[in-house]
Amino acid sequence: MPSTTAELLDLLDLEDLDLDLFRGRQPHTTWQRTFGGQVLAQALVAGARTIPERTAHSMHALFLHAGRTDLPMIFDVERIRDGRTFSTRRVNARQHGRTIFTAELSFKNREDGPEHSDPMPDCLPDPDRCPTLAQALEQMFGRPMPTVKEWDALDVRLAGDGSQLVDPNHVTHLSLWVRTTASLPDDRVVQRAILAYISDISLMAGAVMPHLGSVPSGMVVNPASLDHAMWFHRTAEADCWMLYDQVSPSASGLLGFSMGRLMQDGKVIASCCQEGVMRLVDVNDLDASVTFPLGRGT
Repeated sequence: MPSTTAELLDLLDLEDLDLDLFRGRQPHTTWQRTFGGQVLAQALVAGARTIPERTAHSMHALFLHAGRTDLPMIFDVERIRDGRTFSTRRVNARQHGRTIFTAELSFKNREDGPEHSDPMPDCLPDPDRCPTLAQALEQMFGRPMPTVKEWDALDVRLAGDGSQLVDPNHVTHLSLWVRTTASLPDDRVVQRAILAYISDISLMAGAVMPHLGSVPSGMVVNPASLDHAMWFHRTAEADCWMLYDQVSPSASGLLGFSMGRLMQDGKVIASCCQEGVMRLVDVNDLDASVTFPLGRGT
């Protein structure tokens, strides 16, 4: 994972290989598979490079295979449609000749119109009074969480005092404060790519949390994202505090479904949803890239 915001920005600076063909680098990491948020963010940048006069407003993606961290990612953009207001792009990410990810993105012209937004939740403590996510997880599980500590490019804090990771009144509700640890350029593509990156840090955790009590000793839940959809509603400043409010309305058949919304300055700036598989694995076989190794590891 990138250790600084500057390194995260470097990941988004794709190399132009040919018309509509780009290469994305990988960060130095102990993870065994590429972080999904990285692929989402790089794919958004690749699509935006082909339509710079319009802004991404939605993304629908499928994770087909785990990405390798020792190989660069090739992004091939297909120009599906360019209309008077909207443009559609399909982005395929490949490694070693195999497509591991595909996404369709929609871009549009700037237009003014009717506007409304849900308000921010009431009575949330200020981020400076909240524990980091790594501290909250360590308190909950009684051991350090090194994979979470690798998110040094982000400042992620539990929107609470740390005594409960999940709202006790709604067992599938998880709220985080999040921002980058350093300033970002005033670039709408970069800002939205960072939102896409952030959107994947914890959605599956919300689906897994209610079932931790049923995980057998020595086992952990190994979550893996299958698909991801995101909508960008407003301009955001991802280097300022945002509330990432998440809920998981359903889990069944080893599939967990979660929804989230990013909020800033009292308004919803982006929404997302994700489905993923939640398999139990022996703690000794745990993939080091799992963001939330959840369960009874001892």
